[in-house]
Amino acid sequence: MLSPERANGRSLYAQNAPPPPLPCPNGCSGEPLIRLRGVVKRYRTAAGDFTALQGIDLDVYAGEFLGIYGKSGAGKTTLINMLTGVDHLSAGEVWMDGLPIHNMDENKLSLWRGRSLGIIYQSFYLMPSLSLLHNIMLPMDMCGLYRRGQSEECAMELLRMVELEDHAHKLPSAISGGQQQRVAIARALANDPQLIVADEPTGRLDSVTAEIILQIFVSLIQQGKTILMVTHDAGLAQRVSRTLQLTDGQITDQEMTL
Repeated sequence: MLSPERANGRSLYAQNAPPPPLPCPNGCSGEPLIRLRGVVKRYRTAAGDFTALQGIDLDVYAGEFLGIYGKSGAGKTTLINMLTGVDHLSAGEVWMDGLPIHNMDENKLSLWRGRSLGIIYQSFYLMPSLSLLHNIMLPMDMCGLYRRGQSEECAMELLRMVELEDHAHKLPSAISGGQQQRVAIARALANDPQLIVADEPTGRLDSVTAEIILQIFVSLIQQGKTILMVTHDAGLAQRVSRTLQLTDGQITDQEMTL
C-alpha cells in the first residue's frame, strides 16, 4: 500500500539530497549508484487509469550486474524508462550518482543520458545510412566529449573490442543481427558511461549469439561497469549477480545469484 505522500506524488525525501540507502544486499558497502523511491507510473487508457509500476523502491550499486525479469506486462520496460528518464514518473524519485533525475528538464535529461548512460535495445536502432564506425561515433560527436579526430580512434577501439574492426566501413544491412547487436553495445559504450541499460538485448538472437552477448556483458562488469539487463528469460537472469522479479508492477522477489 502506498503512503499518502507517495500516492499524491509528493516525495518523502528532500529534493536537494538523495534518500538514505535501503538495507544493503549481500553485505555491499558504499553509496548506491542508483536509488528509486516510491516510483509509480500510471497510464490513462480508454478503460481508465492503469498503474504499470506500484511504488518501486530499489538501490543498485556500482559494479552490479542486475537482471530484471518477469512476464510480459510486468512493468520491466516501464521501470527502465523511468530510470533513464525516457518517460515521466507519476510519483516518486529517481537518483543516479547523487543527481535527481526526476527533477531534470528535457534538455538536461538528454545531455545526462548521452554522457552517463549506454542503452541497448532488442531492436538494434543503428542508423541504416551510416557505416558501423560512424554509428558509434554519432553519440561521441553529439556530446562533444572528444577532441576532433579522437572519436574515430575511440570508435575503432570499441569495434575491436566486439571483434568487428574489419567491418568498420560496412553499412548495418551488410552484417548479421548478432553482429549488429555487438555494434549497438559498442555504441552504448561510446562515451564511457557509468551505467549500461539493456532491454531484452538477446531477444532477437539465437542461443549461440546470445551467449556471445552475455560474455561481453560479463567482461564489462569485470572492467567495473554497472549493467541492468531486462529479460523475460529467468534462465538468462540467473547469469547475473542479482535478480529482481517484477509482477504486476511490483518487486516480488530479489535474489543474489553470485
